[in-house]
Amino acid sequence: MTKEQLYKIHFLPSGREVEIKGGESLIKAARAAGIHINASCGGAGVCGKCRVIMAEGEVAGGRSDKLTEEEYQAGYRQACIATISGHATVTVPEISGLKKGGLSTAVPIRHRASMHRFDIQDLREAGIFVPPVVKLFLELPTPSNLDNMADAGRIILGLSNQYDERRIITSLPILRKIRKTLREDNFRVTVTLARPVNSKTKTHLINIQPGNWTARNFGLAFDIGTTTVYGLLLDLNSGKVLARQGDYNGQLSYGEDVISRIIHAEQPEGLAQMQELVVKSINFIIDRLLESAKPPEGKKKGKIKRDEISSITLAGNTTMTHLLMGLEPDNIRRAPYVPVTTFVPPLRAADLNIKLPDHTVALLYPSISSYVGGDIVAGVMGSGMYRTDKVTLYVDIGTNAEIVIGNRDWLACAACSAGPAFEGGGITHGMRAADGAIEDFSLNPATLEPMNITIGNLQPVGICGSGLLVIVATLFENNVIDQSGKFNRQLATQRIRPGRSGHEYVLAWKAESGTNSDIVINEVDIDNFIRAKAAIYAGVKTLVEVVGLAIGDLEQIILAGAFGSYIDLDSAMTIGLLPEVAADKVLYVGNGSLLGSWMSELSNHIRQDVVDVVHRMTSFELSEVPDFKDQYIASLFLPHTDISLFPETGKRLVARQISAPP
Repeated sequence: MTKEQLYKIHFLPSGREVEIKGGESLIKAARAAGIHINASCGGAGVCGKCRVIMAEGEVAGGRSDKLTEEEYQAGYRQACIATISGHATVTVPEISGLKKGGLSTAVPIRHRASMHRFDIQDLREAGIFVPPVVKLFLELPTPSNLDNMADAGRIILGLSNQYDERRIITSLPILRKIRKTLREDNFRVTVTLARPVNSKTKTHLINIQPGNWTARNFGLAFDIGTTTVYGLLLDLNSGKVLARQGDYNGQLSYGEDVISRIIHAEQPEGLAQMQELVVKSINFIIDRLLESAKPPEGKKKGKIKRDEISSITLAGNTTMTHLLMGLEPDNIRRAPYVPVTTFVPPLRAADLNIKLPDHTVALLYPSISSYVGGDIVAGVMGSGMYRTDKVTLYVDIGTNAEIVIGNRDWLACAACSAGPAFEGGGITHGMRAADGAIEDFSLNPATLEPMNITIGNLQPVGICGSGLLVIVATLFENNVIDQSGKFNRQLATQRIRPGRSGHEYVLAWKAESGTNSDIVINEVDIDNFIRAKAAIYAGVKTLVEVVGLAIGDLEQIILAGAFGSYIDLDSAMTIGLLPEVAADKVLYVGNGSLLGSWMSELSNHIRQDVVDVVHRMTSFELSEVPDFKDQYIASLFLPHTDISLFPETGKRLVARQISAPP
């Protein structure tokens, strides 16, 4: 049998089947079948997260040092390095696929008191509740021998006389609709206008309908995240949220970070594939939004139809925005890190292959640089930091940590690569925040026995980012690990033992876990975590100092993103992830990107502010700042080599008689 022969690969528990050529990787077969298998490294063979079980048949390869002999004999294989050699049935364990949970944008209850809230009433009171797309009703005089003005001119004159709309531009598709539409209801029509950001630019007439449909004007706000995509369906008349939905980004199977996505996009047909996958996720969410939305109040009730969507606002990082538009992202990852564009003009949603009518306007948030994208600009807008007098630090923590500092008078930003630790990558039993993930942890100081709190109160199957933070801080506070992240091997407990990646602490024994193995955290995991937290703290401290300030000058810290929303503040300061400040100085915004999209979808004035914010934000490339490397090295301890930066933690270290790092 040759490699060109097709083999049938059957996937369980989904029941999907695909035919694929011999010699192709098992993970490629899964992608072809529409099956997601975790591949944090993008299929490079180094993360070990893409485990599957051979139920029938066999594959070539699939064995690595990430699998124990016991696991290999039980049929486990690593999908990205296993190649098709015959017909096979493959089981994708839940831990290797997309688990339920982890799709909420809500700030947890414990942080609600410190949560920044967006209220539509704020826009109304400020007089800026002016959606970028509006519907206006016109009752026009019918033509006669004394009035034979052209149909298009009649509409433009009516807009000028009735609404003082004087600078109107239209298009060929609209011109083709005008004659018939005007005469369907005796020259009573609803026109849809897309307002410009710049007052010197003309307003676009984008749709025309017979009769009065002004009560039916809807919009969408989207966050295009690397891991997840979220959407809101909005009533543009009342400002109310009619539905909200989220789903995983379909690009996940090609890697959990933007660099993996860029590398795949550089391959033949890769860019088209990345664009297709993210648009498929957007379209799926739009379908669910329309299905779940409650009809708006008013005279014209009824289910919301797709052709009633007038606009969609989208925010994402620079790479996600490029992939959405089908722009080559190649130079985003290569010095001097030049994107194709940072500003995007209004587009037709249909031109992005989004399943919306031809008249729907797509408004994309502008970026600052290759690694400070539209999602961060949206967060700055949504959090309101660009309007406050307080010196504010905005931090969105993920694989890349984006940092903004400033207030209404000035803004500066930077990005630093933290790695995937906060999203479960590079951690032996790391995972996204989904059912079964350890999200909280405590330790009996006498017995060193753990108590694990998991999402969904299920048996633990792994550790999510917020759980990892608390685990490391708790082990450090109880002298189980030292300031270098090494285990105290003199402690009398069976939980600490030698492992394949240095010494490890057993969080849950095999019999207690929801997997086929013990759940552990080891010294390599902790080292990866320390490197990630060091990058973020070094980035914060460097940016603060490069603008001429000190940590003590910060009057407010805003935390954004999924990890930022669930972060335990005491733990974050104990291990040196965040500057040590009073808790009442910290605000949580949840999904700042979605919040900014939501606000812009309801206010053209916010869109005008966006342009101003982007133009006055100074971007720093941290790798070009001489002090950043020194700051990073100094941060590679718990909490830091300079303990004076963390006085409260320092007091506890003295109480425990633990000396500062050398």
